[in-house]
Amino acid sequence: MNKWAPLAAVMLLPATVQAQDIQIEMLDIQPLQYEPLNIPLGDVKSESVVAATVGKGALLRGLDKLTGQVADFELDNGYSVNFGTLRVDMAQCRHPSDNPNGDAFAFLSVYEEQGAGANVFQGWMVASSPALSALDHARYDVWVLRCTGLAQADAASTSEGDGNE
Repeated sequence: MNKWAPLAAVMLLPATVQAQDIQIEMLDIQPLQYEPLNIPLGDVKSESVVAATVGKGALLRGLDKLTGQVADFELDNGYSVNFGTLRVDMAQCRHPSDNPNGDAFAFLSVYEEQGAGANVFQGWMVASSPALSALDHARYDVWVLRCTGLAQADAASTSEGDGNE
């Protein structure tokens, strides 16, 4: 006898299904009451404005998740670089005026070069919080490390150098 025969016989028999009455009992429970917290906030401002300076470009880092290779590339404002199957365009990199090594943020556009050249990312990337606005790609990650050089300072030093020679 087949070991599955009893199970097959049960499965083939028509079963009568009866609806079960489900009893729902409402409980009379009072909601919990909490005391409001009075925490002194001190001098909290709703927003703070920090002056930003435009950098000459940015230092970006790319990761190929498939091979584990990491590549750092410097990209000037208004230029593009190919990284794997991606094209990364950088419009501008900015950093706090009082802290050039501080929180850099760059406006990037990332396109997939294969197929129709679909835009896979466009927006501001923040160096101190790369996950805040991140590239969502199956194979590649790209993020901002820092801004490079000061566009205004480089232009001023070039014009001063020409006048002294």
